Amino acid sequence: MKRVARTAILLAAASLLTATAPKTVGWNHTVALTPDGHLIGNPDAKVRLVEYVSYTCADCATFLIQSDGALQIGYVSSGKLSIEVRHLVQGPVDLAAAMLADCGTPDKFALNHAALMRSQNRWRETFARAGNAQKQRWISGSLLSRGHAIADDMGFYAVMESRGYDRSATDACLGDQRLANRIGEQSKAGYASGVKTPPSFTINGTLLDKAHSWAELRPQIDASLK
Repeated sequence: MKRVARTAILLAAASLLTATAPKTVGWNHTVALTPDGHLIGNPDAKVRLVEYVSYTCADCATFLIQSDGALQIGYVSSGKLSIEVRHLVQGPVDLAAAMLADCGTPDKFALNHAALMRSQNRWRETFARAGNAQKQRWISGSLLSRGHAIADDMGFYAVMESRGYDRSATDACLGDQRLANRIGEQSKAGYASGVKTPPSFTINGTLLDKAHSWAELRPQIDASLK
C-alpha cells in the first residue's frame, strides 16, 4: 500500500510540474497563408519582415543560404519577429517554382521554399542557357503542360520528390489555375507597392531602399527590435 501511495504522489507531482512548467514555443514552426503570401512566426510579433522573392534570382538564393539559420533561430523562433514571404514572379520558370513552393498545406511552405532556393545552383544554368525552342515549350499549351515542361527541364520533380511529393502530386499543383492566379495577384501587388527587384524587404510596412542582402538587412532588423 505504501508503494502504491508513493507512486500516486510521484505521478501527481509530475503532473503538476508538467501543468505549471512554462511552455516553450518555437514560432518558426508556425506558418499561415495570408492574402499576400506565407507568414512564418508569431502573427503578433513586434517586427514583421516582408521578403519579396523570385526563384530565378541568384541574390534571393544567396540571401536564404546566408540568413536562414540566423533568422529562424535568432529572431523568428522567439516570437519577436515574423517573416512573410511574398512572390515576385519574373517569368514562367519563376511561376512554376512559386507554385511548387506553395504546393500543399501552409506548413509545407518553408521547407518547399528552401529546397527550391537551395537547388537553384543546379538548375539556374539550364535556365540561363535555354534556347528559343525550349523557352517556347514553357509558354505554350495548357498551364499543366507548361509547368510539366519546366519541371522536367529544371529538375523540379526531383526537388519535390525530396520533399515527399510524387509526380502526380507535383502535377496537381503545376496545373492549379487558382494557385497560379493567386501568385500572379501577389506579384502585381508587390510591383504596385513600389518593389522593383528581388530580394526586397519591408519592416513594419516600410520599404527598405538599400537592403538587398543579409549583411545589409540584419542591422536594420536589430535596430527595429530596440
